[in-house]
Amino acid sequence: MIGKLKGIVDSYGEDYVILDVQGVGYVVHCSSRTLQHLAPAGEAATLSIETHVREDMIRLFGFRSDAEREWFRLLQTVQGVGAKVALAILSALDPGGLATAVATGDKAAVARAPGVGPKLAARIVAEMKDKAPAFGAIDSALARLSGAVEDRTAPPAVADAVSALVNLGYGQPQASAAVAAALQLAPEGAEAPALIRLGLRELAR
Repeated sequence: MIGKLKGIVDSYGEDYVILDVQGVGYVVHCSSRTLQHLAPAGEAATLSIETHVREDMIRLFGFRSDAEREWFRLLQTVQGVGAKVALAILSALDPGGLATAVATGDKAAVARAPGVGPKLAARIVAEMKDKAPAFGAIDSALARLSGAVEDRTAPPAVADAVSALVNLGYGQPQASAAVAAALQLAPEGAEAPALIRLGLRELAR
């Protein structure tokens, strides 16, 4: 199995790069985000590789980091997500953004990927929520707060502050993030108005 390739970029296709490794041209399928960050033709590039072997073909998938490759593998454990959809999700969100979207229940962010409808996005978020922090820099306070708001176990002042920001037009994940930041700045036991004011200040940054 091939785990990494280091060579010279030969050329690009719509969803792949041909990487020349000591005279052998490997066709490596990548997310659009990865393709955009690779070097121009003629320059060196290194990719983490996931190898898919079937009876009739061997297909290589390339990633800028091991974390992106791990997400590619993890996404495909969800029913309805194959290699094509996993690459589409990684084209829409980088590993950190995807981890945050899953941890905060931001189904809309996941659904922005081509081929991912609301039901599949909800399934991805639900099935991977416990695994997300292993693959991204998640603010644990934000993840806990988002879960508490969703489960209706958050303190009244926190729930009211998030609700107020949502009513002002902000999305649930953005509102939760702003209030999580506000909680770190506010004195202990701060009431909803103070959290709303600090939350709005965070959102205005």
